[in-house]
Amino acid sequence: MSDYQAPVRQMRFTIEHLADLADVTAIPEFSAVDGDTIQSVLDEAAKFAGSVLAPINWLGDRQGVKVVDGAVQVPREFSDAYRQFSEAGWPGIASNPDFGGQGLPKTVALACDEMWAAANVAFALCPELSQGAILALDRHATDELKATYLEKLVSGQWAGTMCLTEPQAGSDLSSLTTRAEPDGDGSYRITGRKIYITWGDHPMTENIVHLVLARLPDAPQGTKGISLFVVPKYRLGADGTPGELNDVLPVSVEHKMGIHASPTCVLAFGDDGGAVGQLVGKPNEGLAAMFTMMNYMRLGVGAQGTGLAERSYQKSVVYARERVQGRAPGERGRVAIIRHPDVRRMLLTMRALTQASRAICYYTASCLDRSAHGTDATAVARWQARADLMTPIAKAWCTEIGQEVTELGIQVHGGMGYVEETGVAQFYRDVRIASIYEGTNGIQAIDLVGRKLLRDGGATVAEFVTDMRSVDAPLANVGDELAVVRQALARGLDELVQCSTNVLTGDKRDPELVSAVAFDYMMLIGTVIGGWQLARGALAAIEGMAQGGDRAFLETQVVLARFYAEHVLPRCTAHAAAVRAGSASTMALAADRF
Repeated sequence: MSDYQAPVRQMRFTIEHLADLADVTAIPEFSAVDGDTIQSVLDEAAKFAGSVLAPINWLGDRQGVKVVDGAVQVPREFSDAYRQFSEAGWPGIASNPDFGGQGLPKTVALACDEMWAAANVAFALCPELSQGAILALDRHATDELKATYLEKLVSGQWAGTMCLTEPQAGSDLSSLTTRAEPDGDGSYRITGRKIYITWGDHPMTENIVHLVLARLPDAPQGTKGISLFVVPKYRLGADGTPGELNDVLPVSVEHKMGIHASPTCVLAFGDDGGAVGQLVGKPNEGLAAMFTMMNYMRLGVGAQGTGLAERSYQKSVVYARERVQGRAPGERGRVAIIRHPDVRRMLLTMRALTQASRAICYYTASCLDRSAHGTDATAVARWQARADLMTPIAKAWCTEIGQEVTELGIQVHGGMGYVEETGVAQFYRDVRIASIYEGTNGIQAIDLVGRKLLRDGGATVAEFVTDMRSVDAPLANVGDELAVVRQALARGLDELVQCSTNVLTGDKRDPELVSAVAFDYMMLIGTVIGGWQLARGALAAIEGMAQGGDRAFLETQVVLARFYAEHVLPRCTAHAAAVRAGSASTMALAADRF
């Protein structure tokens, strides 16, 4: 029996009540998606995650990957699992039906992504990257390229990667040097070296489709001179099938703190004359096309934080119930540590933060569904603005929470948590990268404040605040049961409004202000949105109990909202104080005095 059981009931509750499923299924494209369909998808995904992916998680962590004779080797069990994953149709559940996808809402598919990450995040990264590549090609490639690549990617027969980073160009892509020379037949010869390429090489699929950023010979300097190319591991024959090896080789794999079974490769393009590639989209506009994939991946990374938090929580509850240690007030004899108030505090913190994180991710997916598939232009623009706002929050806040929850999981286990055999240390090691890749959380926070808040003068945030304040009247109508939730959420929203105003009207002579306060602003708004979502969950639960629903499950939603209001929302005060402090003390020391 797997030690991971996907919280299907909690996921469906979140999809229906906190991700506004009714609004999503009102879109004609998703009108056939009903409760039975969602339940079936979640149930089958839970079985696969628990019975196939979770059992090989520990094995992958211990065995890792390596380069042998110019190719990456992964655990044999991973190849077997990927074959089953593809045969079951999981790679394309949210992809375009024109290319073999099932066309389900991202709101539903993201719950599956959470399961894959919770069960085996190293494995999950491979199909996640493929899904991002599918989206980028579907939106930006020519019909010819779509016909060549998409069906194979959607089926899982081929896998995709994202090749951005170079040794001298990390987050600053303006300095990348990989070159793309026209070959005279419409193709290009790609030369350069890329690093940190997740699943950059492996034997699990018959071909690997690299999306590569490179510069054309006459490209302008900076990010405005970057183009996007599709470069297969194996060159394609006239019939579209893989032929000889393209000039792409894995030089090495990184030896990392976590995700050991995910090959993070150094890839050499063009050491033997140039790797053959095709241009995706327009010349010198590759970064915009690649951002389609990057933003998709950023939400997926948020789901990774949620999934690993859930996995750590589940394992910690089991341990707390079994571990007998000490005496508790009012008890005779030694008790299981779950009876100790401090352990209860940690477990409830883990559960409340995980549910808030889940609700933020699913809600972001819902905004994306409504923006990408809606039919009313005004509504589409509104939901696109909301999705743009939510994406850096989902990525950054939820991965910060993933770190906090997995650290608490180690603490619940005590000394045994520091011992690898218990497994919780792996969750902490695996989630640690999530706040770094796909744009560090500091960069996400700067994007949130510098672009999303300031770009429209705070209009999108203000509209969202108005939406969140709309729960005040329903909370008041409930009475004393949710009074603490109402009061704490109102205070958090007030802090958010004041801090937004402070940033918008801040000293224009202070160029460091945005970067100095961005992280705390991101943590503030994420914490408030989490409180809003749990408050909505509590209201839905009270309504459900009045209709005779599962009382134990629904009462838990109320407890989580109250605990979050009393123990997590007060963090808003500290984050707000840091935002109001500005950049003065942050920049007070000269660089040579550190």
